[in-house]
Amino acid sequence: MSTGANGARTPAVLVLEDGRTFRGDAYGRVGETVGEAVFSTGMTGYQETLTDPSYHRQVVVMTAPHVGNTGYNDEDAESSRIWVAGYVVRDPARVPSNWRSRRTLADELDAQGVVGISGVDTRALTRHLRERGAMKVGVFSGEAAARPVEQLLDAVRGAPDMVGTDLASLVSTPEAYTVPAHGERRFTVAAVDLGIKSMTPQRLAERGVEVTVLPSTATLEQVLTAGPGGSAPDGVFFSNGPGDPAAATHEIEVLRGVLERRVPFFGICYGNQLLGRALGFGTYKLKYGHRGINQPVMDLATRKVEVTAHNHGFAVEGRAGEVRETPYGRAEVSHVCLNDDVVEGLRCLDAPAFSVQYHPEAAAGPHDASYLFDRFLALMEGVPAAQLVDDTADADTTENPAADGATAKDA
Repeated sequence: MSTGANGARTPAVLVLEDGRTFRGDAYGRVGETVGEAVFSTGMTGYQETLTDPSYHRQVVVMTAPHVGNTGYNDEDAESSRIWVAGYVVRDPARVPSNWRSRRTLADELDAQGVVGISGVDTRALTRHLRERGAMKVGVFSGEAAARPVEQLLDAVRGAPDMVGTDLASLVSTPEAYTVPAHGERRFTVAAVDLGIKSMTPQRLAERGVEVTVLPSTATLEQVLTAGPGGSAPDGVFFSNGPGDPAAATHEIEVLRGVLERRVPFFGICYGNQLLGRALGFGTYKLKYGHRGINQPVMDLATRKVEVTAHNHGFAVEGRAGEVRETPYGRAEVSHVCLNDDVVEGLRCLDAPAFSVQYHPEAAAGPHDASYLFDRFLALMEGVPAAQLVDDTADADTTENPAADGATAKDA
């Protein structure tokens, strides 16, 4: 929490779009911020959450009551900066304790200009968002918190809506870069950065894949010549990212070109939603989304239940096991959330393409879904997508599957 020169706590207030307010203490930078209020149910992994570009323009409420106990290190960041628009915690750690910690979470939030609030009843706030849905919110501290609530509410309601926003270009890499394969190179992949987490290309690199990460604005020609020396890549990957998939146009046209040419494709999170739209599925905004590292998903091909990491406020329309005819052949809903039946994955049956709504890179989070990277390799080896129902769900071929971010490269 932030304190003044005499040690007094700096007051802060959180104002929701519907007028409900919560008062507490400043945490991180003193000032003001607005965004979309969302909550994350992860008990650990707050550093990976903060640096996930998919949280751009969102104020994250942590449902875990005690946050900051392991401090902030130099290894676990999933991108070059903290992306959340604001941060809400109940009981921040006063003294971090971890051998990798380099500074406190509060100091890092302050250094990166992230306005937060502590001392808030996050259980009550989360219940409110579950009942009313995700909404705009503002966090105000110091002098800003002293303004009349009516003025603060006007500032909140004037913030841009998440529906209809195309944000990928705001979080994407400005220039292409390459993550080399670990050991012998088996395949090359063109990864379109829509808000990619740095551990994702690392998971592919651990499997012998050289990954060329491209900006979200990359053309189809640039994607199809991203291999060594301008050659065609063995596969194409679309990453996670923020924004409304219904507002994306360029990326979907590129993806349709990939599907037409039958280049093996794998997408996660936002990439799953874009595959859905490219195939003709609709998308919609969830009431309050899925965010955390403890979401149960069933792989309908194996009937296995995975505990998975999520960060999405939009989803693909469809039903568990549904098969549709598309311009690229048949496509089915391959994964489903067991909490609310939301579509969590798609698979083309007549084209080499599949996607999931969650994050298999396990940064931070469980390793239940790591087999999906092996399925992508199988697809590039020529295994038909309709046959990707083998024993890869029981395997993890990474060099160090327990290294949750220890080798993360700053994207």
